[in-house]
Amino acid sequence: MADWLQEGEPHVWRPYQPMKGAAQPLAVARTDGVRLYLEDGRALVDGIASWWTACHGYNHPHIAKAVTEQLARAPHVMFGGLAHEQAYRLAARLAKLLPGDLGHIFFAESGSVAVEIAMKMAVQYWLNRGVAGRTKFLSFRGGYHGDTLATMSVCDPEEGMHGLFKGVFPQQVLADLPRDDASVAALDALLAEQAGGIAAILVEPLVQGAGGMIFHEPEVLRRLRRLADKHEVLLILDEIFTGFGRTGTMFAMEAAGIEPDIVTLSKALTGGTLPLSAAVANARVFSAFRSEDPDKALMHGPTFMANALACAAANASLDLFETGAWKADVARIEAGLRAGLEACRSLPGVVDVRVLGAIGVVELDRPVERGPLCARFVELGCWIRPMGKVVYLTPPLVIGDEDLALLTGAVRRGLER
Repeated sequence: MADWLQEGEPHVWRPYQPMKGAAQPLAVARTDGVRLYLEDGRALVDGIASWWTACHGYNHPHIAKAVTEQLARAPHVMFGGLAHEQAYRLAARLAKLLPGDLGHIFFAESGSVAVEIAMKMAVQYWLNRGVAGRTKFLSFRGGYHGDTLATMSVCDPEEGMHGLFKGVFPQQVLADLPRDDASVAALDALLAEQAGGIAAILVEPLVQGAGGMIFHEPEVLRRLRRLADKHEVLLILDEIFTGFGRTGTMFAMEAAGIEPDIVTLSKALTGGTLPLSAAVANARVFSAFRSEDPDKALMHGPTFMANALACAAANASLDLFETGAWKADVARIEAGLRAGLEACRSLPGVVDVRVLGAIGVVELDRPVERGPLCARFVELGCWIRPMGKVVYLTPPLVIGDEDLALLTGAVRRGLER
């Protein structure tokens, strides 16, 4: 065991696991491309891109250069009363990149906080317009939007990780996604009954990520846009996982041809280098805050919002996306995932195999034993971390065919056991 791991282990509180009896984490010495290099000399192909962030691979020289140059100029300045080039350039670029008039960017550090800010925007939008009582959110079974207090309230209370906190956070409105005529009618009726108390509908477009990698068709999003307009509620899209090419378009909303009132972004925004997120509002929402009245200001300001280093990384990441090479890469990865995972369909316990863009999922009929399965994947030279009933792959978008085949082969061999 590395000295630093042994010394720090009693003091580090690790995520998503009991603090007694859990396996030791793997000690990473360095990263490069699509690989994690461990302290013991082993190298693992990263099949989940560090929770979906490292879209361009690790240590990309263009991003590293941008961050290094910014570090020499100014690593951070407070955003209250001060401005810096990287944040303002990034805001203008995101506004140009996003569809419609989604052009008003509020920066934060993490995805969960961006969702909380979006929720706060939605509630205050109605208050600023003189409409009281719209304080709830309609979210969906299978959904996941973060681990902070407000975001826990809009996650699926049954399938999610936050059942212990039932009764602590506000009770929201939970529904099924409108996948067919019956569920559309049910959601329409629910909104007709409760829209007066709902600030916004909140959904992950095309893929409900941490809730189980659950896919839905673009038509679901078009139905939600129509229902939101019909019942005069806002629509928030949580693109923290799906944004920046993961599903095959730059943003998942593009597949449906719709525009939300607010969208949240994070994860791959900086290419997996530094924490940064954004809640982006359209002109309609922003207009409710465009006032000289201090009571109508959005009273929110994370200390490290618009961090200069993170914004420099994001600008460099957008440079790479602007080349357009990612489109062919995602199509290639999608084909490789389909070919490589198809054989899993016949394995015992497998109930579904599904692929969308650079997301490949094998769903089982019961929760996996993550520890032994992760250990098996490591033996096979891969870092793959299942969750719940799914073993999934979300590799860096630059992964080569040989490494992709290694990942899909590891999934097959791991599940054969």
